[in-house]
Amino acid sequence: MTKKRILITGITGMVGSHLADFLLEKTDWDIYGMCRWRSPLDNLAHLVPRINAKDRLHLLYGDLRDYVSIHEVVTTAKPDYVFHLAAQSYPKTSFDSPLDTLETNVQGTANVLEALRKTGTDAVTHVCASSEVFGRVPREKLPIDEECTFHPASPYAISKVGTDLLGRFYAEAYGMTVMTTRMFTHTGPRRGDVFAESTFAKQIAMIEAGQISPVLKTGNLESLRTFADVRDAVRAYYLLVTCNPVPGAYYNIGGTYTCTVGEMLQALLAMSTVQGIAVQTDPERLRPIDADLQVPNTAKFQAHTGWQPEIPFETTMRDLLDYWRDRVRVNPAFLTR
Repeated sequence: MTKKRILITGITGMVGSHLADFLLEKTDWDIYGMCRWRSPLDNLAHLVPRINAKDRLHLLYGDLRDYVSIHEVVTTAKPDYVFHLAAQSYPKTSFDSPLDTLETNVQGTANVLEALRKTGTDAVTHVCASSEVFGRVPREKLPIDEECTFHPASPYAISKVGTDLLGRFYAEAYGMTVMTTRMFTHTGPRRGDVFAESTFAKQIAMIEAGQISPVLKTGNLESLRTFADVRDAVRAYYLLVTCNPVPGAYYNIGGTYTCTVGEMLQALLAMSTVQGIAVQTDPERLRPIDADLQVPNTAKFQAHTGWQPEIPFETTMRDLLDYWRDRVRVNPAFLTR
């Protein structure tokens, strides 16, 4: 039997790198990861020997905003499955760079889907949208199901509405097997330091190493979030494409542990070796508006695939903190953002 070929856009990100880990361990598939030539390879450092040896893992260079490069990536990879994860994924950054965010996420997704269509690639395709599409949700609509009205609260969220709708459009208009997910907050090792829980963990690690004073800076601590572990998330994505994929389907995916950002911070602080760390609100970390109630109803996805989150919140937070302790130990030159 011919081995399956997989394309992961955004393989150098937190989710993409964990997905590569999962697929290398759980399948015999050949994996083609798309990244920009300038993308940092930190999250793939442990896999570089396999990349160099072309041991089931290959890097292809492309940019979501360059259709020619995307067409070449698809032609080379010849994928049976596509996980489209690449994006400008930082909501706060999108307020400063809205056009870049829209071009990368909306036009970039169109480029990927159009390249698949034009090359006649009959791949089962996962388009990763975001729970941020729901945005400002009234409390009476919690937990959020798939039919909740979109009310995006950032240019990033608006771009992900476009991403979501493009995935469904290509399935309906062209008969392509494309499915869309709205993953709620997911985190763990390799999380970018522009996200709340990761910047908190990084600052704690820097405080423990004596690199900064014991003052931790925060944004909005009242936002309510349901947390999942990234390793549970990539297992969900695998099940999405392998368990009777339904063209045009769209699913909410997320964890089961719900708390405020402030409560999440307190959990991290309780794990620190330094007592009495002060907490200070930093106005620069506040968004103009915020999607402050992010609690998912995942019954549809669970019924279809049998997926359940398995990794406890405390394990996720401890692993995230240990990840930053290791990074700070090796390289003390980190921004305090």
